[in-house]
Amino acid sequence: MLKVRVIPTLLWKGPGLVKGIGFDSWRRIGTVMPAIKVYNARDVDELILLDISATGENRIPDLDAINELASECFVPLTVGGGVHDINTVRNLLRAGADKVAINTAAYEYPDFIRAASNLFGAQCVVASIDAKRHSDGHYECFSHSGNVATGRDVVQHAKWLEEQGAGEILITSVERDGTMQGYDLDLIRAVARNVRIPVIASGGAGQFSDFVAAIKEADASAVAAASMFHFTERTPSEAKAFMADNGIAVRHSVPGVLRGS
Repeated sequence: MLKVRVIPTLLWKGPGLVKGIGFDSWRRIGTVMPAIKVYNARDVDELILLDISATGENRIPDLDAINELASECFVPLTVGGGVHDINTVRNLLRAGADKVAINTAAYEYPDFIRAASNLFGAQCVVASIDAKRHSDGHYECFSHSGNVATGRDVVQHAKWLEEQGAGEILITSVERDGTMQGYDLDLIRAVARNVRIPVIASGGAGQFSDFVAAIKEADASAVAAASMFHFTERTPSEAKAFMADNGIAVRHSVPGVLRGS
């Protein structure tokens, strides 16, 4: 069994990091580089860095900034936001990203996921799904940072992304985002039990027990969180200890070993 990953999420907007509730990211919480340096020392497995204003502003992430940030990031780094073409994927990987998250472009350019996977390998392609639950229990995919309804069923879209060559899926509940009230386990379970690739749970973690539930009850392969790590004193190392105590196999970093070594 693969060991479960604990992944802090960094939401990048303008000059710094932000966090809010339900994708309303209004609260500034610092800048990116200090956060990366802190997480380097906190036994995280990976980091996800999302430029949440890039798509709306019709631009790609700042490649020079990504290069500088990646040079100080000692764990695998996934970068997303504004990724709409193969050249952007190539440039982000050259700048130091280990993986690239693709969301809105997967709806707009149906061949994009396949092309990126074929060129760079499935391990570099993280397909991101932002989902909302309707009153009848049906989950719909939303694009453009959770603002545009796509009409796509979440499970069917996840299965299609896998067929297209995505290496893993980042599934986020828009309603649970930032609430720290727990993941939407029904959403995570529906995706994880219908694909064979790893599924990263996102949106709503507030307690270490939420991580355990995502793995044991909803079959996630990894857990991502932002608010819990930003606004509480809970750390990834403590999260791993709690998960291990609950019978979950987790990774432990080796001090002094950098990514790629």
